[in-house]
Amino acid sequence: MKKNNPLTLLAVAAAGLSLGSCATSQPVATTAAPATTTPAPADPKGVGLNVANMNPNVNPCDDFFQYASGNWLQNNPIPAAESRWGSFNELADKNNTVMRQILDESAANTSAAKGSNGQKVGDFYASAMDSMAIEQAGLKYLQPELNRINAIKTLADLQKEVVHAQKIQTGAFYNGYVGQDDKKSDEYAVNLYQGGLSLPDRDYYLKDDARSKSIRTAYIAYLTNTFKMVGDNDATAAKNAAAVLAIETKLAKASKSRVALRDPNANYHKMTLAEAGKQFPNLNLASSLKMMNLGAAQQVIVGQPEFFKELSDLMKKEPLANLKTYMRWHLVSSFASALPKAYGDEQFRFAQVLTGAKRQQPRWKRMLRSTDGALGEAFGQVYVEKAFTPDTKAKALVMVANIKAAMGEHIQQLDWMSAATKTEALKKLAAFTVKIGYPDKWKDYSALTISRESYLQNVLASREWGYNDNVSKFGKPIDRQEWGMTPPTVNAYYNPSMNEIVFPAGIMQPPFFDPNADDAVNYGGMGGVIGHEITHGFDDQGRQYDAQGNLRDWWTKEDADKFQQRADMVDKQYSAFSPLDSVYVNGKLTMGENLADFGGLALAYSALQKANAGKQVPKFDGLTPEQRFFLAWAQVWRTNARPEYLRQQVMTDPHSPAQYRTVGPLMNMPEFYEAFGCKEDAKMMRAQADRARIW
Repeated sequence: MKKNNPLTLLAVAAAGLSLGSCATSQPVATTAAPATTTPAPADPKGVGLNVANMNPNVNPCDDFFQYASGNWLQNNPIPAAESRWGSFNELADKNNTVMRQILDESAANTSAAKGSNGQKVGDFYASAMDSMAIEQAGLKYLQPELNRINAIKTLADLQKEVVHAQKIQTGAFYNGYVGQDDKKSDEYAVNLYQGGLSLPDRDYYLKDDARSKSIRTAYIAYLTNTFKMVGDNDATAAKNAAAVLAIETKLAKASKSRVALRDPNANYHKMTLAEAGKQFPNLNLASSLKMMNLGAAQQVIVGQPEFFKELSDLMKKEPLANLKTYMRWHLVSSFASALPKAYGDEQFRFAQVLTGAKRQQPRWKRMLRSTDGALGEAFGQVYVEKAFTPDTKAKALVMVANIKAAMGEHIQQLDWMSAATKTEALKKLAAFTVKIGYPDKWKDYSALTISRESYLQNVLASREWGYNDNVSKFGKPIDRQEWGMTPPTVNAYYNPSMNEIVFPAGIMQPPFFDPNADDAVNYGGMGGVIGHEITHGFDDQGRQYDAQGNLRDWWTKEDADKFQQRADMVDKQYSAFSPLDSVYVNGKLTMGENLADFGGLALAYSALQKANAGKQVPKFDGLTPEQRFFLAWAQVWRTNARPEYLRQQVMTDPHSPAQYRTVGPLMNMPEFYEAFGCKEDAKMMRAQADRARIW
C-alpha cells in the first residue's frame, strides 16, 4: 500500500509491483550451455530470453540470480547518474526515448491551438527546459509564495497558510486528500495522514548509528546552504537549519513506523469534525476544510491521531518564527527544480549521500518525469499510439484470464482454508476489475492554464489543478475509470478499495511481455507480474478487503491464524537475507510484496502448465519450457545497486532487493528444484518443512 502521493489512487491504497523501470530483451545469441543442460544442435534459438545474459559457470541451484543474469550484471555497471541499474531502468530508458520525441515535437510546435493538450504539453516541457529563463528569473516567481509565509502574524494566519501549502503540495506538516472510505468503498472521504518530513523515513531522525548521524549532518549542510541562497546570512541560516531539523524530529517521533502503517485497521479512525476539533484544536479543521473546498464534509478519517495531536501541540507551542521557517524550507525545497541551477545542485549533493549516485541525471530526463507527473494523460495518448498495439492488449487479457483461473483453482485446492472462507475468496477474485494499457476516459485538463512564461508558475498551476481535481470528487460517485499511473509507467498496481489490477502500457513490453516469445517466457515475465498483482488482493493487507473493496474481516479466525502462520515463515525467511554486511531485509515491511511474488510466480507457473498441456513444446536454446519460465522471471529482476541505495531500500521500501525477489520464491518451489535437477545439498534447497507456500 502506498500513501506517499496523496493525490493519486496509489495514495488511497495501492500495492505496486516495484522498482520503477524495466528492460528490452533481444533475440538470443549463441552462448555456452547452462550448467545443467546440454543443448542439442537441432534446438531452435528462442526469442525474448537473452541467454547471453546468463553465467553458465554458476550452479543454478546455488545462486539462481547470478546464473540467470551473471554476465549481464558483470557487463552493465551502474551509470554515474543512477543509484541502481536493471531491466526496469532499461525499459524506462526505451520509453523515455519515445516520450522525449513526443515532448520535443510538442515543444517545437508554437502554433498549437491555445488551451489544447498539445499546447499545454509543449509549453510545460519548453518552459521546463528553458534553463536560461529560469536562471534570469531567480526567485521572482517564488517571491509571492515567500511573501505569504513572511506575512504570517498569528495562529489563524498560520492555519490559513497550512491549507495553502496543501493546495500547492509542498509536503509541509501532513497529507490531506479525498479518497475512498476504506470501510465504505462506494463513498469518498476526507483523509488526513501523517507527513511533513524531508528525510525518507522517520528512523533517519531517530537512529544514532554512524550512518544516520552522517546523513543528518549532510542534511543540516543542505538546509543551511539553501537558506543562504534564499538570502539568510550565515548565522541565521545555521539557526534556521537547526529549527527545521528540530521540528521534523518532533514530527518523526510522533510518526508511526512503516511497518505499523501496513495495518489498515490501525490506521483508520473516523471521527466527526467536532471530535477532531477537540483532539486537534490548533488545526482548526472546520475552517480549514472550508478553505480546502471541503466545507460539506461532516467527518474525517484520521490515519494517525497521535501524530495529529503532536502537530496540534506544535502549532501552539513552537515559536511562530520557527514554523514559518519550516514552511519556507518545504516551499523552496519542493520547487528546487524550477529555481536556478544552484538549488537543484544543492539538492542533488544531499541526494548523493542517500543514494550514492555520482552524477545528476540530465535535465531532459528530470523534466520529462515532471511533465509526465503534471500532464501524463495528455501526452500519454500519443505515447500509446506509438508504443502499444491492440494485439498486445488482447494477448494480455488472455493471460490475465488464465492466471485468474489458476488463482481460483489454487484457492479451491487449499488444504488449510475452510469452505466458508474459500467462498468469500472466490467471490472477491470474480469481482476483480482489470485495466490494461491506458484509461478508457482521459483526464480533462481544460481548467489548467499553462504558458511558456515560467516553469515555476506552470508547476504551481499543475499542483493546484491536481489538488482541485482531487477534492472535487467529494460527494460524487466513485470514479472507477480513474487510473493511478500514467500510460508510459513501467510498473503495475493493485488497489484494494477498487479491487482492481492495473497494467500501464509502459510495462507491456520485453522482458515482461514479448508478442514474439514463447509462452514460457511471457508467463515467467508478464505472467509473474499479473499473478503478483492478483495475489496482492490476498496478501497480508489485501486479504483484509472484501469483494467490494471494503475493509471487512471475511475470514474465520482459524483460517486467519493459519494464514498468519504461513506468512510468519515468509517473514523469517526474508529477515535472514542480508544484501550488505550487518544490513538485513525487513521481513515485516516487505511482507506484502514477498507474498505477492510467491503467489504470483506459483499462479503463472500453473497457468503455463495448463497452456502447454497436451502439446509437444520444443526446447529453445537447449532449455525446457520450465527452465525458460524461471529464467524469464529472474531476468526481469536483474539489477545492480549501489550500497547506499540498498541501505535506503531496506529502510524504506516495501519491496525486497532484486536478488531476493529472484531467489526467495524459488527456494520454496519444488517445481524449480525439479526444473533444474537440484540436489539436497544445493544452497537454494530448503527442507520441505521449511518451505512456505500460501496461495
